[in-house]
Amino acid sequence: MATEIRVPTLGESVSEATVGTWFKKVGDTVKADEPLLELETDKVTVEVPSPAAGVLTEIVAANGETVGLGALLGQIDAAAAGTATAAPAAKPAEAAPAKAAEPAAPAPVAAAASASAAATSMPPAPAAAKIAADNNISTADIDGSGKRGQVLKGDVIAAVAKGISAPAQAPAAPAAPRPVSSADDASREERVKMTRLRQTIARRLKDAQNTAAMLTTYNEVDMKAVMDLRNRYKDVFEKKHGVKLGFMGFFTKAVTHALKELPAVNAEIDGTDIIYKQYCHVGVAVGTDKGLVVPVVRNADQMSIAEIEKDIGRLGKLARDGQLSMADMQGGTFTISNGGVYGSLMSSPILNAPQSGILGMHKIQDRPVVVGGQIVIRPMMYLALSYDHRMVDGKEAVTFLVRVKESLEDPERLVLDL
Repeated sequence: MATEIRVPTLGESVSEATVGTWFKKVGDTVKADEPLLELETDKVTVEVPSPAAGVLTEIVAANGETVGLGALLGQIDAAAAGTATAAPAAKPAEAAPAKAAEPAAPAPVAAAASASAAATSMPPAPAAAKIAADNNISTADIDGSGKRGQVLKGDVIAAVAKGISAPAQAPAAPAAPRPVSSADDASREERVKMTRLRQTIARRLKDAQNTAAMLTTYNEVDMKAVMDLRNRYKDVFEKKHGVKLGFMGFFTKAVTHALKELPAVNAEIDGTDIIYKQYCHVGVAVGTDKGLVVPVVRNADQMSIAEIEKDIGRLGKLARDGQLSMADMQGGTFTISNGGVYGSLMSSPILNAPQSGILGMHKIQDRPVVVGGQIVIRPMMYLALSYDHRMVDGKEAVTFLVRVKESLEDPERLVLDL
């Protein structure tokens, strides 16, 4: 009996994926729920488990192919499990006429769906329609990135940004193709197609630069108080909570305190409206071998430092193992990026749209500073807050960063919720 392997539901707004890697080849015996292949979407990587035990008899979608929801990926002969190797070879051949007839039933449905999709375009999303109307833009002139070509809010925002700069760019000639490398250089080059995740990262970062009025303000924080507190209690903390006491718990808690005082940094622009969030879902940027992902610690303002550390540890492991779900990465209201773990001394992070703020942490470095009229050596860290100047004023941005600095230099304030 043949069992089909199909593309599972990939999450909200995700309609297609790219076949990354098949872990099995035709003829391999597989167990039920054993990972068969990896699918790459523009947000996460998803493993597809085997729907049954048996022998993998066919791979329909090869590595690198783009597949839609419900598309056939391959087939497993469940009846071949535990039989001799010669039996599975004959089984598919005998079943071929029957299986050839089966797809005939769904084919008209798929064809009808395709025809319907082609004939009926999805209306634009309400937020997209509002922004388009406010900017006197017709959604019919915008290529939609949603299901069945639906125009989404991000599509309109990108179109508005392009429209602003269009007059200056109109006379310009099309971008020149990449110059041909010399024969000597070409032999030492390697061309690799960007993964869907990397393409999405590139597009979103550029869209953020084109859309937001991005500005960065800087400060520095004396980390001695946090480091002393951490060194004093790290062993007891780990024994009680089962997780190491790092710096991210302190920073996340300090950020949530500052966000409560300065709500504009925790808001987003939707057309001509500003949406203020009465909750703090803090995204924590994590570097993986496949690119940067930003899982979200939900309701961080309601969590203790121990709870935050546990959730960050859980999300970090999922990210490194490629097991993050769509839900793990959606809904963030503010982001923290820690370049210090890689040795960065100073940087200007790019906004994670549509958020209005992102905090950059950096390397802790001993530096001479003046304390009480005396020059002393202290472990110092530069902080960078990039923000959307369209709705966050300079005074609010600087105050936000000062509040984070004050909380970290006097960490008892975090424990006492001051």
